[in-house]
Amino acid sequence: MLLSLRPTRRFCYSSVIASSFHAPAVSNNQEEEPALFKLKSERHPQKLFHLFQANATNHLVVENRFAFEDTVSRLAGARRFDFIEELLEHQKTLPQGRREGFVVRIIMLYGKAGMTKHALDTFYNMDLYGCKRTVKSFNAALKVLTLKPDLHTIQDFLLHVPSKYGVVMDAFSFNIAIKSLCEMGFLDKASLVLKEMDMSGLKPDVVTYTTLISAFYKHDRYVIGNGLWNHMVLKGCNPSLTTFNVRIQFLVNRGRAWDANDLLLLMPKLHMEPDNVTYNMVIKGFFVAGFPEMAQRVYTAMHGKAYKPNLKIYQTMIHYLCKAGKVDLGYTMCKDCMRKKWYPNLDTVSMLVDGLVKKGHLDQAKLIMGLVHKRVPPFSAKQLLPLKSIL
Repeated sequence: MLLSLRPTRRFCYSSVIASSFHAPAVSNNQEEEPALFKLKSERHPQKLFHLFQANATNHLVVENRFAFEDTVSRLAGARRFDFIEELLEHQKTLPQGRREGFVVRIIMLYGKAGMTKHALDTFYNMDLYGCKRTVKSFNAALKVLTLKPDLHTIQDFLLHVPSKYGVVMDAFSFNIAIKSLCEMGFLDKASLVLKEMDMSGLKPDVVTYTTLISAFYKHDRYVIGNGLWNHMVLKGCNPSLTTFNVRIQFLVNRGRAWDANDLLLLMPKLHMEPDNVTYNMVIKGFFVAGFPEMAQRVYTAMHGKAYKPNLKIYQTMIHYLCKAGKVDLGYTMCKDCMRKKWYPNLDTVSMLVDGLVKKGHLDQAKLIMGLVHKRVPPFSAKQLLPLKSIL
């Protein structure tokens, strides 16, 4: 997996609970509210900043990655970049600032806040804080550059920084570069990086190949995409579930539903189990290609293998069954779906209700409307207006 900033989450409550055992007593003999809870509930940017600063050496706060990320994220949302700078620069002067893993977090936090220069300066000046610089911090800085990609900047960084700071790039480094080049649309340059990776004695992994295959398929350069697939297999690198899904999506997009289904059937023979994404793509592929019966057969086969449909599969089935005029089956599936508290989009529900009304199934149409009104949170009156006009 490419180096990335983990998504901001609410706090790790095991740490919160632990902190409550160490919270000092206050004058009214009640336990002081743990710092993590205070940070979570504070909404005023200045108060949030001062609260975090007051706990700058509290390891229960500083080592809680989610609390740290949430604080910086909210300060960035309030555009208080001055507070972010003061907070993070202070952290770099404390004992934790001598740990590369901690500095990597600071680099990524600066990056997520859009403070690219501060992130790079943190990497360039690590030695000033007595922190050893390795490929881990190099990868973090490179990842920050890809958040706001610029070809010249990334190329310059890759060309000069490793030799200047004695960093030897690893497979993660190359994968980050390849992914960024693909996202910018420089597929040929990404291919050159793949060759350079090979020349460096590093073995491209399934992430490397999948990233490139996906990019070439998306740009309709399927000959190269197929060639990369074959090259990957010849090199002894087995496709992952994601790789299979990328190829199945490509086949479906080109109207090759039968080929997509063949690949779906091949997967278990290669000890690779399809997932709901795989089935949803093949089902949709058959519907779009004009084979609704085959779509239903794939859906039934999925049930036979103990897979349970998720909302996306229900959405696909109901939508295309209604388009194919099979509103009775669409009604049964929609009823089942909404009773599980899953709701297809209102355009699909409108198509279903309209089809039921045209067939004279008013009671069924009203039942669907009743289920729609039970949604939590409810649809707005404006959203429901087109649906109500059908009845």
